[in-house]
Amino acid sequence: MSVRPPRSLRQSQEDRNGLNVLEYELMSERADSLGRHGLKVEAALAALKAWTGERQSAQEREKLLNDASDAVWAFFIQREICGMRNNRDAIQRYGIPNEVIARLGAIRK
Repeated sequence: MSVRPPRSLRQSQEDRNGLNVLEYELMSERADSLGRHGLKVEAALAALKAWTGERQSAQEREKLLNDASDAVWAFFIQREICGMRNNRDAIQRYGIPNEVIARLGAIRK
């Protein structure tokens, strides 16, 4: 025989409104984290675009590509946590190059 608690104890007024304090805080943290990851992507892509072959070596470009792919990978993961599964709009908005996308999720030694 199972015993259920009374409805007055099971559901608070905040739950009936659909948004309690904890849910609000979690959504706020997710949004803040998504914004921080977006800034990291912008910075990494700007550094990659600023690379010039005359002043910098191919190894430096390789490092910039790896940094950009790591930033984009973390950004895509955070987008999935926030419920955004399609990344096409982010790829267009940030202008993420195909060579960065090709490296997403790659494990380097």
